[in-house]
Amino acid sequence: MATASAPALRSSLLRPKYLIFAFVGLMVAYVLRHNENFLINAHDPVWEHYQPFKWYLLPHGIAGACALLLGPMQFSDRLRRRYAKFHRVIGRIYVGGVFLAGALGFYIQFFQERMGAPRSFSIAGAIDAILWMSTTAIAMFFILRGNVTLHRQWMTRSFAVAIVFLEVRVIGGVTGWDQLGLHVTETIVWCCLAFAILSADIVLQWQDFRSKPSRTVKPAVRTEEAEVLV
Repeated sequence: MATASAPALRSSLLRPKYLIFAFVGLMVAYVLRHNENFLINAHDPVWEHYQPFKWYLLPHGIAGACALLLGPMQFSDRLRRRYAKFHRVIGRIYVGGVFLAGALGFYIQFFQERMGAPRSFSIAGAIDAILWMSTTAIAMFFILRGNVTLHRQWMTRSFAVAIVFLEVRVIGGVTGWDQLGLHVTETIVWCCLAFAILSADIVLQWQDFRSKPSRTVKPAVRTEEAEVLV
């Protein structure tokens, strides 16, 4: 039985869902190392830029981190079945993190506009926040109505928008485009936003395709042949 269970365990670990979350984990590690290492260096010059709005940045960062780290737990079937109450608590924390991080993120971007950032970047930040909060709100609406299937679909879209934060920094850092100016970063933001919902729907459609067994359609027997066989 141990031999038979080993391939099943490897197969479950190689499910696309877990591979995606592993990739998200790698993106988190890269962003912490490449973009957010100032958090452990109180003398980093970037703190001078953040000084005017640092008290908004702190709850924004904590709420966003909670959403990014707790989001994948919402997709665990085992956790939902065995610990339903814990699943609901994690879901509420995720929703609270989304709305707090989204609203403060937009305000911080608007604050930076007054410090010289372009208005177009504030618009991109607003669209990002609206997409994130609206997909999460729709997911909440469906779970309150008892529709688990649609709830999970919209939670997938919500998390796809959430990781735009990581995607923009990873793409900019790996390619070196984050050194080419704010207009290039803005372009990356718009591209990631444009493909966020599409990528989530591709994942949903792929899961639906894999969950439904393929059916072979038998060709109909023509009347003449049927009469001969009779």
